[in-house]
Amino acid sequence: MTTSYWFIRHGPTHATGFAGHRDIPADLSDKVLINRLNLFLPTDASIQSSDLSRARETAFAIRGTREILPEAPEFREMDFGDWDGKNFDEVARSDPQRARDFWESPGGIAPPNGESWNHLSARIKTALDQRNENGPQGNLIIVAHFAVILAAIQIASGMEAKAVFSFKIDNFSVTKLDYLHRSNNWRVMGVNHLV
Repeated sequence: MTTSYWFIRHGPTHATGFAGHRDIPADLSDKVLINRLNLFLPTDASIQSSDLSRARETAFAIRGTREILPEAPEFREMDFGDWDGKNFDEVARSDPQRARDFWESPGGIAPPNGESWNHLSARIKTALDQRNENGPQGNLIIVAHFAVILAAIQIASGMEAKAVFSFKIDNFSVTKLDYLHRSNNWRVMGVNHLV
């Protein structure tokens, strides 16, 4: 009576600023690493990705014989609005107080024309709740993004947003979260595992 979510962060983009909703391709040149990841993941899993090309391309790269499900826009990266494409220093110079508050007190503060942490977290919770309402799904691989995976960890663990920001989520890393349908509880099985 479990759904095991295998969250994979997409391959690197080499973007120098916030990527957010920009559709940037992934660097999938490390075939050895991609093969190791494919071999590590359960073969009986389905794969779903966000609708951004860096996640979609990564999903197809690790597919193997697994079924690819329709893309899920709800698993898109956080919308950084006017900060998209800018690096941390540019944002800190142009909007120092908001930038500081966004990282140090995550919650209701959003980049201009962007999405707050609370909004992102609610979006991811709704997406996971909808899947869990369908009953046990077995193994489900979700190829997504840094902030999406952090939000899922927060939902599963009950941590405060500021605490969950301490986690590192590397490209191609695996974060495994189990949803126990009988008790309606989560179990964190591993975060940022590198194969």
